[in-house]
Amino acid sequence: MAVIRTTQNDIKLLARLMRAEAESDGKMGMLLVGNVGVNRVLGDCLDFKDINTISDMVYQSPGGFEAVQKSYFYQAARKSDINLAQKVVNGQRFDPGRYALWFFKPPGSCPATWFDQTNTGRYKSHCFYKPSTQDCPRVYSF
Repeated sequence: MAVIRTTQNDIKLLARLMRAEAESDGKMGMLLVGNVGVNRVLGDCLDFKDINTISDMVYQSPGGFEAVQKSYFYQAARKSDINLAQKVVNGQRFDPGRYALWFFKPPGSCPATWFDQTNTGRYKSHCFYKPSTQDCPRVYSF
């Protein structure tokens, strides 16, 4: 059962984002990016107030994703990517992206905090950061 409301087009959009942001980190890297996306829709907090849909989240400006500015983001979603997107929409969470709202690819090691958010860990090339439970309780709600 989905933890956020979606359409089939939303799932395909999320799948394209996951691939564009983290294909080089493999399936788990893509799932972690998906966790961040779902958390942003769930959260309704901090930089993500009034983000109610996958589309709102993907195209948020400012604060969205660099991948949407790249041509490879506009490739059709593959079946395998759609399946991964459906998993995160159905509530599957994976560390270090379980409660994360941000990730980025640093040139070196992961800073302990990033814009006052706590580092939850690194997966291959990306570092993940979560909000506090006080700032974003809905991210922690399921």
